[in-house]
Amino acid sequence: MLGDLHTGLGRQTDRLTESAETQSERLRSRVEGELRQSREASHALQSQMLAQLAEQRSDVQLRLSELNGTLQSAHARLRSEMIEQTLARLGEHARADRELLQNGLRSASEQMAQSSEALNRTVNERLETITGQVHQRLDEGFKKTNETFANVMARLATIDEAQKKIDGLTTNVVSLQELLGDKRARGAFGEVQLEALVRNSLPPDGFEFQATLPGNVRADCLLTLPEPTGRVAVDSKFPLENYHRMFEAGLAESDRRVAQSAFRTDVKRHVDAIAGKYIIPGVTSDGAVMFVPAEAVFAEIHAYHPDVVAYAQERRVWIVSPTTLMAILNTARAVLKDVETRKQIHVIKDALAKLAKDFHRFDDRMQALARHIEQAGKDVKDVQVSSRKISAHFQKIESAQLDELPEDLGEDTDDTGEV
Repeated sequence: MLGDLHTGLGRQTDRLTESAETQSERLRSRVEGELRQSREASHALQSQMLAQLAEQRSDVQLRLSELNGTLQSAHARLRSEMIEQTLARLGEHARADRELLQNGLRSASEQMAQSSEALNRTVNERLETITGQVHQRLDEGFKKTNETFANVMARLATIDEAQKKIDGLTTNVVSLQELLGDKRARGAFGEVQLEALVRNSLPPDGFEFQATLPGNVRADCLLTLPEPTGRVAVDSKFPLENYHRMFEAGLAESDRRVAQSAFRTDVKRHVDAIAGKYIIPGVTSDGAVMFVPAEAVFAEIHAYHPDVVAYAQERRVWIVSPTTLMAILNTARAVLKDVETRKQIHVIKDALAKLAKDFHRFDDRMQALARHIEQAGKDVKDVQVSSRKISAHFQKIESAQLDELPEDLGEDTDDTGEV
């Protein structure tokens, strides 16, 4: 039985094995078919998905491009709106700043105007004082100058009277021609007259006699004037011989014309000498003065010899007589006084600058004093309030109104409740 059972079990096992193998083959063939179908379906689905993805990609790209254009337009619109708002705010701020600045400038201008007005009043007062002193000194100077000028004119009148008397003397008296026949004597006469005129007209620092110039040249007088005029040389010349020959009685007309020509030559020679010696670039002025001590000779030159005058002007030499030299010296004196006045103006300006600093310091101290006075006034008011309170307390005590006294009797308060 066991052998049969074992044989049956072996057969049963073989049948089960064969059945399992058959089922396994069937299952494998079915699974392979299903896998093949699944793979084909997956390939088809993948193809379909790729096609859909391609379509979706194109749609997305189109939508993205549209969205990008929309965003750019919105960004540009937003940027323009923000710029407009920013500009509007900036305009408002600028307008407010401008108004604030204008108000500040207006207040500063008002304060400056007030300060300037006060300073102008002070300066005007000081200037009036200084001007009065200057006018007083100028009047004194003019008075002395007029006195000196009157003395000089009196002396010149005396000299003219002496010349008239000399012309009318007889042979027992030496004539002017004999007196001035020597060139050295004429030169000394002209230098003395020139020195008298200059000394009586200009201050001591405005001239120098017998001044030595470069080239060992000595000028009769050197006027020291302010720039741009500078140093002006004055030399005395007295062309008298040919002048007297022109007016000799009984002289032939041809000889008289020769004398006139010689007289013009003498004057031109003096002009050339002065222009060559006393006009030195960088040392003296660009012009010089030729002093003719006789009014008659000067009148003869300017009345009947205009070519000589023109020649002298071309050489930058100015021919003068005692009268015209006096006018020139008066002008030079006025210029020197003007320069001195200008120097005093600088002094006045410095004084005004110092006065302005003192005024600002005074203003600061006055403001501090005003603050102290204001604080003192406030303290006085507080003291008055305390005094009234204490007086009221004493009145109540004297009236035996002790019950009506406030609890804070030791504290002092004003009407506002402050201690």
